[in-house]
Amino acid sequence: MSNSESILSAQPALQQARGEVQGQTRILQNLIPPTVSYSTEGNVLLIGPEDLTRLAAAKLQQMAGLVILANGAITNQDESYLEQVMEAAPDVESYYGKLLGIKGFLGQFQVSVDHNGQAAELSQVALRKAHFDMVLDMCAEPNIQLEMLPPGYFYVGEDSDKLASAVEEIPQLVGQFDKPRYVKVNADICAHSRNGLNGCNRCLSFCPADAIQSVEQQIEIDPYLCHGAGSCANACPTGALSYDLPTPQSLHSYLNKLISRFLEKTSVAPVILFHDANQGADHINDSLPGHVLPIELEEITVAGIDHWMTALAWGAQQVLVLNTLATAPSLTQMLNGEMALANTLLEQIGQPARIQLIDEKALADLWPILEEAAAWPTTTPAEFTVTTKRAAFYQALDYLNEQAANTKEEVALSNIPYGEVTVKEAGCTLCMSCVATCPTQALQDGGDSPALFFVEQDCVQCGLCEAACPEKVISLAPRINLDKETRQARKTLKEEVPFECIRCGAPFATQSMVHRMLEMVGTHSAFSANIERLKMCGDCRVKDMFEDILQDPEKQLK
Repeated sequence: MSNSESILSAQPALQQARGEVQGQTRILQNLIPPTVSYSTEGNVLLIGPEDLTRLAAAKLQQMAGLVILANGAITNQDESYLEQVMEAAPDVESYYGKLLGIKGFLGQFQVSVDHNGQAAELSQVALRKAHFDMVLDMCAEPNIQLEMLPPGYFYVGEDSDKLASAVEEIPQLVGQFDKPRYVKVNADICAHSRNGLNGCNRCLSFCPADAIQSVEQQIEIDPYLCHGAGSCANACPTGALSYDLPTPQSLHSYLNKLISRFLEKTSVAPVILFHDANQGADHINDSLPGHVLPIELEEITVAGIDHWMTALAWGAQQVLVLNTLATAPSLTQMLNGEMALANTLLEQIGQPARIQLIDEKALADLWPILEEAAAWPTTTPAEFTVTTKRAAFYQALDYLNEQAANTKEEVALSNIPYGEVTVKEAGCTLCMSCVATCPTQALQDGGDSPALFFVEQDCVQCGLCEAACPEKVISLAPRINLDKETRQARKTLKEEVPFECIRCGAPFATQSMVHRMLEMVGTHSAFSANIERLKMCGDCRVKDMFEDILQDPEKQLK
């Protein structure tokens, strides 16, 4: 009997074991998570053709304030229809100024319009309020172009089903509401900026809600706009952005316990299935094959390449991620890129491509995927524990490599936060500007002796060192080094004996630095008479200057 046939015949027992394991395993959550609050009074702006917005306003008469911004031609010129429109919501005032912009979120929408030839806040003009609480957008195209729209902004266009849903939900959004702060920022290890130089921008590229900004060279997340997609934390190479519900460590711990307990009960390598808490959760039921362990997340991008790889190293046969129509396109793009990287590495080390993005159709007919995976070699579960995101990724990769090809190759890839730094030794003065800007300490100085060291495993390829180098002798080489020993070793990029003061003999600079100064300023008229002072330490230089003046006091006037 093949492995897939054995698994198929054991389904009732596997489903029972899954239920028992899930019942005794929980993700550790912060019992008092940090939150933000929305406060609303019920003031609603309706934007779109006046006929559609007026008919919609008639269904929202219970709201505290209604304002129409007529934007677009009447959709139907039928006389009886127009009479019906005129009778709908007669007390709601319509404004016809050009819309200049909308920004904000539930309880804090600022809508700027052209009012009598000048920009004005419509809420102040129409309601004498500082803002609108909610916006119902019935225009042909949404006035806020984001994949994940701000809370309180309802784009329905001319879709009657969406309108009915919005009309039902809007009255429920009056009052005060709390929402978790999904992501934390640790600026100390952020690779975005150092000393006025720009480095990593990966998180800025993948937020579907436009909730991340660079403000005065610091990454800031607007918690009111954040939907908890987790793509920023997923993309962050240093862990400076970390998801908080659950934390990365809690999710790793949960994965470890879930997989190990299932293996202990069944001796069958499980398949991990990540899905979101909304549309994805609707497709998860008891008919799911018993060795498939579903894990619900706020969004599917909360789990990243480190979670996928550690799940495999801990004994999972395969990792599936359920992608639904509700997933923002930028998140799908990100997942495809990360999975391509993960599977490239797995194949490079002699493992099957065990990580796959599936849709709702594939979930409904999952057995062909599971049968293929059942034929793959199983992995003896690893026993490492997770400390950091980056360490988890490399621990899992190295373990899976040891279980398969044990290759020592270097895989050159583009646009990845892994790789090496190279230095042209002849031009490097060991000024340590690169060390001062490195956010991960991948670059280190030699302490009391002039030297520059590099640890490849810690390098996130942010480019700060390259930008900081005054001699322009640093370059980056993105790659995955599968040789664990050389990747973790401290490599010497340059070292030399220190330059000793010609007067007192104390080391005070590097040979390269002094020689570079002599080349650059040694021929300048200001130094031509005292070129030897460039070879002295600071104290001796001052002493030499005063001795010179004492011997010839008139030098002070020259």
